[in-house]
Amino acid sequence: MNFKLFSSVFCLILGFLTFAQNANGIKVKPLSEYPQDKIQTDKFGNRFYYDAQQKAKIYNINDEPVIVMDEIVLVAKPHFNNRLDRNFYSFLSKKLNRVYPLFLQALYQYREISEETANMSDKKERRKFIKAKQQELANQYEAKLRDLTTTEGRVFAKLMYRATGKTVYQIIKELKGGWSAFWWNVKGNLANVEINEPYAPHKNREDAFIESLLQSNWNMGYLRPYDGYQNFQIKK
Repeated sequence: MNFKLFSSVFCLILGFLTFAQNANGIKVKPLSEYPQDKIQTDKFGNRFYYDAQQKAKIYNINDEPVIVMDEIVLVAKPHFNNRLDRNFYSFLSKKLNRVYPLFLQALYQYREISEETANMSDKKERRKFIKAKQQELANQYEAKLRDLTTTEGRVFAKLMYRATGKTVYQIIKELKGGWSAFWWNVKGNLANVEINEPYAPHKNREDAFIESLLQSNWNMGYLRPYDGYQNFQIKK
């Protein structure tokens, strides 16, 4: 089943991001060339910039860049009960790789909109800004969104929850209001996409597969981690 019903809502928060993996090792710059508002200080008082994409801390010691890589988290593939499970895991891997670049920009757009509207006390001004943003994104990306399948739409919704702690329903409600969110939830259900369902790898088998694929791809450098990707905690 095609995911067309979702396209106009996702245009509120969605753009498209392409990126290439660095094949020549880690790229570093002097600490002064990184965004200064992103510079952190470790427990020893040393300043560093955390590069989420390369999963490394960049220090400047004796005027030379020093790289401290994150620990690699080894995640075993989930237990497969049968060949059908294994095939579904491979199927989800393909869907995740297709959706992930769209998700990254969706997350960026949502965070940008949230930040820019946070201090807007005028509700009319806020609605006008969001509407303009929606139209801008719709003109650029609606064709791509119409090509999403139901499974890809479901994976997208799960990724958004993992990154924001909010369901797509809650994000729509936040940006457009409860009535709009209600109707898009109804339409999402008609397309077999539950936009009010949380991401729960501890109890949902599909979510456990997605989490395993995310960790594996991040470790191998196939997918770019987003800022805050390590903050999500799986319940036991």
